[in-house]
Amino acid sequence: MTSFSSASRPLHGLLAALATITMWTAFIVVAKASTQHHLTAYDIIFMRYLGASAVLLPWWWWRKQQNPQLPKGSFGGLSPLPFHVTVMAGFFGSFMYCMLAYTGFFFAPATHASVLMPGSLPLWTALLAILFLGERLNAWRWMGLLMILVGDLMVGGASLLHAFEGGTVWVGDLLYIGSAISWACYSIIARKHQLDAVNATTAITAFTFATYVPVYAIGAYTGFIDSHLGQAPWFELLFQSLMQGVGSVVISGITYTLMLKHYGPVKSTMMTSVVPPLSALCVVWFLGEAFTWNLGVGLALVTGGILVGVAYQWLASQAKAMRSSG
Repeated sequence: MTSFSSASRPLHGLLAALATITMWTAFIVVAKASTQHHLTAYDIIFMRYLGASAVLLPWWWWRKQQNPQLPKGSFGGLSPLPFHVTVMAGFFGSFMYCMLAYTGFFFAPATHASVLMPGSLPLWTALLAILFLGERLNAWRWMGLLMILVGDLMVGGASLLHAFEGGTVWVGDLLYIGSAISWACYSIIARKHQLDAVNATTAITAFTFATYVPVYAIGAYTGFIDSHLGQAPWFELLFQSLMQGVGSVVISGITYTLMLKHYGPVKSTMMTSVVPPLSALCVVWFLGEAFTWNLGVGLALVTGGILVGVAYQWLASQAKAMRSSG
């Protein structure tokens, strides 16, 4: 049994990495495709966290029943984390991120999201880490961040130049950037408080379930919020709750944690660097969006910037390991 488990660990890590990349890529494609159907951005967020809550909150309750020594948490026991941490993580990692990202898909192409959301995330995370965690970067990481910034400007800057000529693409691009900054804030909070990924995912789900879900439900019922849930067929609602909630929140949260445990943060970042070009190509293939020259250059710069930043860390760790063994 021991040898079987040892032999299966590389396969488990590979499957976790493939599942994470697939879910992150599918999120962009499905979110954009959803804007062409019945639901609004508020509807999609509602279904996202209904689906995630249906899985994570009963699971956390079951864990507490099995182990009474687990912390009571907050929000009536729905969150495994303290109240102030749950609020901060939930506000940036759930509410703000979803509001900005899903709204952005209604204004700008999803190919722009591929560059400005997962592609620019290392840039904003590093800058916030410098400001709030006192992190210092070497020349190679600064070079990688500069490449990401230029790649963002190749895509988002082009739309901003045409902002006064009409159109809404620049609005969506700004929303994409805002969502990446919001997720970077959540990442800094998670690092500062050393949050376990599964507990953190459960906490932000509990926050949204206790705040956004009831407010939205009352607003939609009274007509204060423009909701299209009544116009959507049941299978579209079920698909959104499964794909956006169970898939994008629960499955990718768990598989990303497993990938980190197996490969570490450097190799994991290198593997997920394929998400920007892969999601852009999928959007072009499945949704028929245009693949422009500035998009191609932006994708190449962003992907290259991510790889430059983490490749130096990997080489440095290898050199340190060789010196230690020698």
